[in-house]
Amino acid sequence: MKSVGESMALGRTFQESFQKAVRSLECGFSGWGCAKIKELDWDWEQLKYSLRVPNPDRIHAVYAAMKRGMKVDDIHDLSFIDKWFLTQLKELVDVEQYLLARNLSDLTKDDFYEVKKRGFSDKQIAFATKSSEKDVRLKRLSLGIAPAYKRVDTCAAEFEANTPYMYSSYDYECESAPTQSKKVLILGGGPNRIGQGIEFDYCCCHTSFALQKAGYETIMMNSNPETVSTDYDTSDRLYFEPLTVEDVLNIIDLERPDGIIVQFGGQTPLKLSLPIQQYLDENKPKCASGNGHVRIWGTSPASIDAAEDREKFNTILNELKIEQPKGGIAKSEADAVAIAKDIGYPVVVRPSYVLGGRAMEIVYSDEKLATYLENAVEVDPERPVLIDKYLSDAIEIDVDALADSQGNVVIGGIMEHIEQAGVHSGDSACSIPTKTIPTSCLDIIRTWTTKLARRLNVCGLMNCQYAITLSGDVFLLEANPRASRTVPFVSKAIGHPLAKYASLVMSGKSLHDLNFTKEVIPAHVSVKEAVLPFEKFPGCDVLLGPEMRSTGEVMGIDYEFPIAFAKAQISAGQKLPLAGTVFLSLNDLTKPHLEKIAKAFLGLGFKIVSTSGTAHILELAKLPVERVLKLHEGRPHAADMVANGQIQLMVITSSGDALDQIDGRQLRRLGLAYKIPVVTTIAGALATAEAIKSLKSSTIKMIALQDFFEDENKAGSDKLLQTVTSSL
Repeated sequence: MKSVGESMALGRTFQESFQKAVRSLECGFSGWGCAKIKELDWDWEQLKYSLRVPNPDRIHAVYAAMKRGMKVDDIHDLSFIDKWFLTQLKELVDVEQYLLARNLSDLTKDDFYEVKKRGFSDKQIAFATKSSEKDVRLKRLSLGIAPAYKRVDTCAAEFEANTPYMYSSYDYECESAPTQSKKVLILGGGPNRIGQGIEFDYCCCHTSFALQKAGYETIMMNSNPETVSTDYDTSDRLYFEPLTVEDVLNIIDLERPDGIIVQFGGQTPLKLSLPIQQYLDENKPKCASGNGHVRIWGTSPASIDAAEDREKFNTILNELKIEQPKGGIAKSEADAVAIAKDIGYPVVVRPSYVLGGRAMEIVYSDEKLATYLENAVEVDPERPVLIDKYLSDAIEIDVDALADSQGNVVIGGIMEHIEQAGVHSGDSACSIPTKTIPTSCLDIIRTWTTKLARRLNVCGLMNCQYAITLSGDVFLLEANPRASRTVPFVSKAIGHPLAKYASLVMSGKSLHDLNFTKEVIPAHVSVKEAVLPFEKFPGCDVLLGPEMRSTGEVMGIDYEFPIAFAKAQISAGQKLPLAGTVFLSLNDLTKPHLEKIAKAFLGLGFKIVSTSGTAHILELAKLPVERVLKLHEGRPHAADMVANGQIQLMVITSSGDALDQIDGRQLRRLGLAYKIPVVTTIAGALATAEAIKSLKSSTIKMIALQDFFEDENKAGSDKLLQTVTSSL
């Protein structure tokens, strides 16, 4: 199994459900067909190969084959997909051909019904008729065609169900029966995928629970069958629908809620916020409850866009005198090279408006930059590339903050990343409270976060990421005025449900009303560690970088950092050895840290094995080390030692050169295959040594989560009693 999430669609026919499922995946498709796809340009042999060999895009190869005239029987012979399904899909291609031969004005009411019953979205119809999605929507509504919502009866019609859920279909009878109560529409996160996972579902659920308790009817909209948000008893009403502009606007028209919440579903609803706001501004729909007009709750879409748009964001930071790494926006290859030369290599390059650091890379030369621009992204003025100075050896900080509509801002948690800046925050282990950050830097971070939240008029949650250099300079890397993937971790670490607080703040409560007015700095230590799926993908390198790879996370908690870190590692599947041999291989950039790492493991009784370059540095420092051959130098080499069980832990920092892409990758993959912990960052290596030291000197104690907070509350009460007694 390779998937990390799934979508679900409900309809009255297979064709309708299938098309809704395809657009629910959020892979850039508005349905099946009615789009320009790469498979249409493939030669026949490449297309036949994609039909014959199962792959994630095979269904689009079926579409391309049908469009190019291949018969259903021939596609069946190649793919072994049942002919019933292929016949259904062939009918969708025929409907597309019908639409391509007509203008939007030619389509009658009956045409629209027949097309929409087969699951075609407004965007698909717009593509086929060479019009805009907005024009299609207006034409459809002018003909009186809107979706009817059907109920999935959780009691199988035996008696009336109190917890049914809805799906749309172009039928004549609507079974939804919306109420006139005070209500809120919560947009979920869609299918789980790398970069956007279950943490956003956590936030959506907490929002629903908090607002129900506050007297609102909660309406959940999501397309993910795996999540708690799509349990029919999590919210008052559930719509199993794709998260697209068309589908959201249809539900707004039907339900007319008091508020719409877009902050808790990650990037998916955030991308919808501007078109939703535009629709609300143009049409001004009234709330079903009679309490004014429908509006987006929390931080305004304009503020969200200002944080996402690099040029707008730079202007705000300059105004607030908040420092950021030197960088620029490239709209051509020439721009990119000029910016990189101006700020100096290495640089971090990435497309704008990405999730999970997708296609982000650290580049060290003009040649590497040219290769990146050619292979990773398409550079044009509509999709510029962001280029920033890479801060070597910097420490990265994550901050979650909560703000209300009155301008009050409270820091929820400040997390210190254990891996250095440059590793995506979703892949880095991190700690609450911070472990090595000077108070002066923390004061700057708190001040800047508060100023930025007020300037953006944040109402709800905001996440900021900072980098602190070895010289103590602080830089803001990015800010996201929404719930971040760290909210569940921070909430459990500090004992306060931040997502619940944020939803109540959006409904009009102040932080004073919630009695959450100052940052909580716990006496215990909480460590978050990423769960990485490398063993599921043969050949994939295990190196951590700016593009997110993790599919989940775990948490370790204790009163001391080393044990908390050890618990997190064990939970993530890393079996830390207490004795044996450590293989060290560090690149030139990280060799200054080599002596410190070697002494840490030697002090724990480990032996050290290294290849020539690393061994030479250790020998100069008069540290004991056994030399071993690199893979291309002959045998026995390092991989043989791994296979023979002679190595118990590997610390490898990649040079990134061509040889490392062969030898280094093979060695790291071999460590993964033999269940040997592979550490690829300096900070990770030092933290691992600390954890092993603690495991050797003490046993892990199991402590209930609530006991940490009870102990701290008791300690606080005792301290207060002492203060009162001494004053008397």
